[in-house]
Order: sequence, then structure tokens, then C-alpha cells
Amino acid sequence: MIGTGYVGLVTGTCLAEVGNHVWCVDVDQRKIEKLQNGEIPIYEPGLEDIVARNVKQGRLQFTTDLKEALDDSLFVFIAVGTPPGEDGSADLSYVFNAAKQIGASMENYKIVVAKSTIPVGTTEKIAGHISQEIASRDRKDLDFDVAFCPEFLKEGSAIDDFMKPDRIVVGTQNSRTAELLKELFSPFCMRENRIISMSIPSAELTKYASNSMLATRISFMNQLARFCEKVGADIDQVRHGMGSDSRIGSAFLYPGVGYGGSCFPKDVKALIHSGIENQSPMTLLESVEEINKTQREWFYQKVLNHYDGDLTGKTLAVWGLSFKPNTDDVREAPALDIIPWLLEKGATVRAYDPVGQENAKAELPKTDSIIYCEDNYQALENADGLLLLTEWLPFRRPEFDRMKELMAGDVIFDGRNQYNPEQMNAMGFVYHGIGRCVL
Repeated sequence: MIGTGYVGLVTGTCLAEVGNHVWCVDVDQRKIEKLQNGEIPIYEPGLEDIVARNVKQGRLQFTTDLKEALDDSLFVFIAVGTPPGEDGSADLSYVFNAAKQIGASMENYKIVVAKSTIPVGTTEKIAGHISQEIASRDRKDLDFDVAFCPEFLKEGSAIDDFMKPDRIVVGTQNSRTAELLKELFSPFCMRENRIISMSIPSAELTKYASNSMLATRISFMNQLARFCEKVGADIDQVRHGMGSDSRIGSAFLYPGVGYGGSCFPKDVKALIHSGIENQSPMTLLESVEEINKTQREWFYQKVLNHYDGDLTGKTLAVWGLSFKPNTDDVREAPALDIIPWLLEKGATVRAYDPVGQENAKAELPKTDSIIYCEDNYQALENADGLLLLTEWLPFRRPEFDRMKELMAGDVIFDGRNQYNPEQMNAMGFVYHGIGRCVL
């Protein structure tokens, strides 16, 4: 497993859990040393225990030496980052560098599986880089096959997603490679065959298409929520009416302050860029991206409007800094945009997140105007208002009486529609949700 980031570490660990011997390789010596000492670089429920168990039982090892890992391995997974460039395209330099290293180091037959999210046509280029390195070594005796197997892991539930997948997509042109990969993944679908074999370009696009569809549903609901506020409709009632249709379903029909994280923003941008490159513009996704960007601004404007555009001297509590619950990932998190906007208008922010606080500190402005608190109630002390930006479980049913005692004000800006508007108003709070009306 080349790459010990989110995808590589979870994938390698889960493959070891079902009995495989797995090497996890990374160029970051410090990260490898931490992993060898049992320190997990990411927060993912259950991962630390599974890593420790498989290291102890000798099925999971960590190294910076690719050749050491390659020698006894049939499958070589590429699970390195593909961050977005300035134009939105996926940066494939880490992927191609890994491919070159494989070609320069392999000594026997390998099945090279791209696990990183990559644009259509990239797996073929990976094969080209490996072939070039083999040719430069004049090793005509070496052979390999390539495949693309996208990951469908949700941060916060990645272990369950891998161990009990909705589907496993295998993209390859070689029937023998397909059968070997099916055998590798068969322990994860013993009761029902959920392995889908397809062409490599189809598999590459399936990953982007899946994330883009989910992002589209979110942005559609966010735009609809804005309209609800204009016409007096309630987005929760609309969502229930829509989701009851079996053709639509209820998943990802929840409005909020916009999607974030390492996948949706990056993958939407990359598919837009690929569309432009191939003279097939993704105009719908361009709108999806724009709605997501402006949703945060729209929510922030709710705060400004409540205080007549002036936050000078106001203290605002922020619950939730990670982009979603059960992760410390703050990439593209709404809080990273909204908090600086509050500061610019003169507010003091009291912030709390159960696990994402340290990562957020590294990204947010270094200022005394942000006070990081030890729990969500401490964040409320003398606060004029509360902004709920991440739907962590402890925030869903807080002690409202205690909240009123701690806060100097009485305003809740609910960016995740966690609370009942009628109940909040009856308790004396001024409530602002997303696309909701009080009957």
C-alpha cells in the first residue's frame, strides 16, 4: 500500500484484518516511525485498535523502503494524494511518481491497483510510466497488469464502509486480474456478491460521478432551502415529501452550510476540469460548486442581518470545526470560512470541536479573538449567540436550560437544522435555521 493517508491506512489495515500480509509504505519517515510506535495520524473511530491488533499479529507493517515491500507482494496499491491544482485539475504528480518507483523497483509480476481518485485515462498513464521504467532497466522479463478500484469510504465510518461495502468496483481490461482482485476482496462480501467488474475508464468515472451526484443533491437542497425562506415553506417538510418517493430516497437531502472535506470539493472541481478538457462542459456541476460556495456566505449573512451588520463587541460561540462529525478533518470545513468573516466584522469567537480543534487552529487566523474551549458549554460563556456548524452527537440534545444560563444572548444560528424551531422559540431562544418556518 503506497501512501499512508486516509485511504491507504484504512485500506491496508482492513485488508490485513481479514488475513492478508500488508506493507504500508510512505516517504514520510516521521509518519512511518509514529505508525510503528502505534500512533495514528488521523482520527477514525476504531482504526487505532485494528492497527494495533494487526501489527501485533504480524500482518501489518510500515516502512519507507518500497523495494522491501514490493519483493513479496502480488498486489501493489497506489493510494497517494491527488490534491486540486489552481485550475481545479487533480495534481497527479504523486501518483505518477509512485508508478515510476514501482517500475524502477519491481523484480517480478505485479498487479498495480490505483486506489487514489484519478481522472479518466490516468490508469493507462500509470501503466505507461511503469513500462518506461522497466524499459530503461532493459528488463523485458518483467510483466505487470494495472487496475483501478475506487474507494467509497466515508470519514467517520470508514471501517464499516470497507468491511461491509455497498459495492466494490473493479476496473480492469484483464479477466485474470479481475478474478484475482475478486478473490482478494471476496471476504468483504461473503453473503452477497457486491463486486462489480467494469472497464477502467468506467471505474475511474464511477468514483467522480458518485461523489458529484451526492454533492449535487446537497446543493439542490441548499438552494431549495433559500427559496423556502422566501415563500414560507419548510425545507424539512419538503424533504420528507420528496424522500418518500422511492425514486428519490432520503439520503443526502439535508440542507446546511455546504459540503466540505477532502473528497466532494476536490472531485467536483476535477470533473468540471475534465469536462472542459474533453469539450464536454459540466455546467450542472459548475452550478453545484457555486451554490456550495455561496451557501456559506448566505448563512453568514443571516448572522450579519440579525445584528444589523455590526458584530463589534459581540461574542459568538461556534460548535463544530471539522467538516463533518466523527473526524478531525477540517479540509474545506465551513468554519474555516465563516470564522474569519466573523472576526473581520469585529466579533470574538469562542470555538469548540470534539476532535478537530488542533487541526483547525493550524488553519484559522492566529489571533486572541478566537478562544478555543474545552467543551461546548464553556464556549457558550457570555456568548451573544451560537453558530452550530457541525452536527456532532453531543450537540444534538444539549441542556438548553444550562445554555440559557451561560449565554449573554439568546440567539441560535443552526447551520445543520438540529433543533426544532417551535421548541426553541417556546424556550425563549431566537432561532435561525436553514429553510425553516415557524408555524
